[in-house]
Amino acid sequence: MIKFFRRKVTPTTKPAGFLLSLLLMLVSVPASAEDKPVITSFEAQYTAYKWGDDVGEAKIKLEYLSDEQYSLTYSSDVSKFFLSDERFEHSVFFASEDTILPFSYYYKRTGTGPDKQLSVKFASFPDKQIEIEGGETLPWQGETDNQLYRIDLARQLAAGKTTLSYDFINYRGERKNYGIEVTGEEKLSLPYGELDTIKVKILRDNNSSRETFAWFAPALDYNLVRLQQFKDGDEQGDIKLSAYRHL
Repeated sequence: MIKFFRRKVTPTTKPAGFLLSLLLMLVSVPASAEDKPVITSFEAQYTAYKWGDDVGEAKIKLEYLSDEQYSLTYSSDVSKFFLSDERFEHSVFFASEDTILPFSYYYKRTGTGPDKQLSVKFASFPDKQIEIEGGETLPWQGETDNQLYRIDLARQLAAGKTTLSYDFINYRGERKNYGIEVTGEEKLSLPYGELDTIKVKILRDNNSSRETFAWFAPALDYNLVRLQQFKDGDEQGDIKLSAYRHL
């Protein structure tokens, strides 16, 4: 389990409930000269493939807000034949030199099949708990959210780590665990160009029929450049980096 600690934060009042609290956190405040980020802000664009066909795009954007606070968004829009899937995730979190601490997480999915939506808040005060809007409140035991492990993983790979474990709340509001294992180095030819990468395998419980591999590029701040997933041996999807820039 990855443990997270940070200074006490003044609690946000809730005159209109959790949604107002979340909206207030999305307002970006320019950083002062003394308020320097410890993670480099970036925007990455990906082309999505299925069975080798271009089926859409995805984007990851990390922005520094202020006072150790960051915003991380993931969006994707894919379609094939009469099937479509559009997703959006937004994390607000705090980061220092050696910790990443989630504050809020939002997920929305639309397209073929039922639409889904989830809002989660990680509260440090007065008690450490995970508040799931419209659901249960769980004791917070160091879990992160559904996407922050990718940001921490980049930092850990840069430090030379080869095995990791992450406890997190997934986009269904459930407690889950990912094991991470470095499987080697690989040169990739991507829409972005050729990159030397570190390949990792995401380890789930033994009952899972899914198999996921991810590639991270040291030359691009160890960020994600490819993600490929299989289920029962068949490819579910493959996203490859097409553009990258610092913000």
